[in-house]
Amino acid sequence: MKILIADDELSLVNFLYRGLTAEGFECIKETALHNLVDLAKREQPDLLVLDRMFGEDDSVEILPALKQLSHGPMVLLLSALDDIVEKVTGLDKGADDYLCKPFDFDELLARVNALGRRHRAQPDKAPRQLSFANLQLDLESKLASIIRDGNAEELTLTNIEFNLLSYFIESQNKVLTRERILSRVWQSNTDPLTNIVDVYISRLRQKLPPAAGIEIATIRGNGYRLKALS
Repeated sequence: MKILIADDELSLVNFLYRGLTAEGFECIKETALHNLVDLAKREQPDLLVLDRMFGEDDSVEILPALKQLSHGPMVLLLSALDDIVEKVTGLDKGADDYLCKPFDFDELLARVNALGRRHRAQPDKAPRQLSFANLQLDLESKLASIIRDGNAEELTLTNIEFNLLSYFIESQNKVLTRERILSRVWQSNTDPLTNIVDVYISRLRQKLPPAAGIEIATIRGNGYRLKALS
């Protein structure tokens, strides 16, 4: 497990770094709160051991931004604030566990290991966005856009059309048979000779302008393939 240790007390950061490294963890250390989100985005740690207070700055304020990262880390919050209200605030803001200072290293290690087991038990996070050529799909809002020169042009798609396009992008450059498309998009095992797949692909082709930079090619006798325009 990769651990990012963040505290404005360098002596504590070094102590935790030595102790957790000796236990076999890959560790990174940071003492500046304003660097944390970018550092977590770049290094993608599995766990962040985070001090609650950096001078007068409360680190819980950055927890929502950390949790929105595609590989957002679990967070073990360290704090001298042991009031129950402060603990609840930290957990509500996105911390996964809370340990009051002063603490015993063995207890911290036990909590790190417990969070590690939770992390390993979690399924991989599904991507929130898909992109191919000039197309970008937001899977949460079901919004499809053409991105060119920093500008976004929204495409109006039905739910089936969006799901069909997202399946093509997930399987970009692969040939998809009608059977596979029916099973994935319609969750159906009906007769693959039905023309419903052909009808929706025809509709999708009509809605994809040249600016999208893609085409859905027919592979005779096999199915369809999404490819980028040269």
